[in-house]
Amino acid sequence: MNPNLRWKAIIIFGLILICAVGLLCFRKGVDGGSKFAVPTSLEDLRTNLENRISLGLDLRGGMHLILQVQVNEAINTETDQVVQRLSTLLREQGIEFQSVRKSDPTHVQIVGVPATQLATARTWLEDTYRPAYVIGSLPGDESGFVLEMTPSLAAQIRQEALRTSIDTVRQRVDALGVSEPTIAEHGRGEWEILVQLPGVDDPNRVKNILQSTAMLEIKLVKNGPFANEGDALAQSGGILPPDSMLMRESLQARRDRSGEPQWYVVSRTSVVTGRDLRSARAEINPEIPGAYQVSFSLSRDGAARFGPFTERSVGQALAVVLDDRIQSVATIQSRIDDAGRITGQFDLQTASDLALVLRSGALPASIKYLEERTVGPSLGADSIRAGLIATVAGFLAVVAFMLFYYRLSGVNAIISLLLNVLILMAALAYVGATLTLPGIAGVLLTIGMAVDANVLVFERIREELRLGKSVVSAVENGFDRAFTTIFDTNATTIIAAIFLFMFGTGPVKGFAVTLTIGLLANLFTAVYVSRAIFQYLLGRQARLSAARPATLSI
Repeated sequence: MNPNLRWKAIIIFGLILICAVGLLCFRKGVDGGSKFAVPTSLEDLRTNLENRISLGLDLRGGMHLILQVQVNEAINTETDQVVQRLSTLLREQGIEFQSVRKSDPTHVQIVGVPATQLATARTWLEDTYRPAYVIGSLPGDESGFVLEMTPSLAAQIRQEALRTSIDTVRQRVDALGVSEPTIAEHGRGEWEILVQLPGVDDPNRVKNILQSTAMLEIKLVKNGPFANEGDALAQSGGILPPDSMLMRESLQARRDRSGEPQWYVVSRTSVVTGRDLRSARAEINPEIPGAYQVSFSLSRDGAARFGPFTERSVGQALAVVLDDRIQSVATIQSRIDDAGRITGQFDLQTASDLALVLRSGALPASIKYLEERTVGPSLGADSIRAGLIATVAGFLAVVAFMLFYYRLSGVNAIISLLLNVLILMAALAYVGATLTLPGIAGVLLTIGMAVDANVLVFERIREELRLGKSVVSAVENGFDRAFTTIFDTNATTIIAAIFLFMFGTGPVKGFAVTLTIGLLANLFTAVYVSRAIFQYLLGRQARLSAARPATLSI
């Protein structure tokens, strides 16, 4: 055998081996990763193949959600924090005032600043809050200032809320163990998130986990408990003390006790928040048989604040607040540095889900469901069946045409076509791409373009034979002259597929991925593999009968 042809054969068979191993010799492990597993039966082959080809939502079934982030809540949160910080900072600067309040989501008022301190206060406010806020005077005869959030800051907060929500949702979905999810910004300026979760079998649990803001706060209890809101206000003459607020127990907190949820007066500012969490986990509650609790630990910064605070507040009560509802109240017995727990009548699933959302971080704003669709596995099975029928039917039609029109040379094209599909499927398995219904359409288009490349080569060879060239020379010239055309057509289509991937949504990206991989494989099979087969056949004829000229059935 020609040494050059021998190396071509080694490369081709090596590639076939790599593709076969990638498709058939790996299996998902218990940790979700892939492990090498040589199949020993047809059942093993089928299991490995199913594990290696990840199916999209339209084929496997699952959930399709469109969420809308209530970004204006993030703006409200920002102005609330400004109110809290201003009260503290003004006192530190020695500037007197009657109150600091929020008049609307983008305006904060400082009321009752003495006339003698107006100039000093304005200079300090401008140095501290400009250019994010516009500093103005209070309307009418009131002495004070108005801080107005600029439109650029409001837009920045909204965009940041969307980005943070996408990251948080992605962390929660990853913790659920959903394979090949799609989580991305959706729409144009509507603050929407597209979430597609293939294979999800408990939609209600997923919705609860994604929608929970999971904002954890630990607050000092100033008074309570009270049976109702009126009793709590009556204790303070109808007006709550400064830096105080009313909060109600959650229903979860009352499951192990009789009566309705009670009210507490707690500090408005939090000692620590969910941002200070380092970890959270579900564990058995030793105080309630059969119940679970969520234990959490704090970061170094959170512990540095929490330890001294609890040391100063021994004997007082602390409230663990989740999503503006008190989960538990406990008396501080001694200094607590970096750990705490959320108790209640939790079962294992509820406690695990709560620990999951706490670990993934709090959403910056609540989420509203705009659209929800559940794709059943039966519909996915129908799509797979229809796609396979279309692929097989198209493939058989192409085989019949190539054999009829190009006779035995059509076998060469069929072998190249089979190798093209093998490389495409193996590449999808190795890169972990998801096969969708549009992806199957991409496979079909790849088959058509692969055949087109062989047709170009074969017609070029026929032209060379008509010009009286020898078979060997006709094959060599046919491939050389067809290569430029094949490369141009594949390259331009790949460029279009790249733009589809860059700007398209999930299904369109699936089509672009399969089409791109298929076209790259086509360049290899239609030119390199097909040429090597012709060279082998012609060389074999020459060895068997050196006196007879080589012939080609085309």
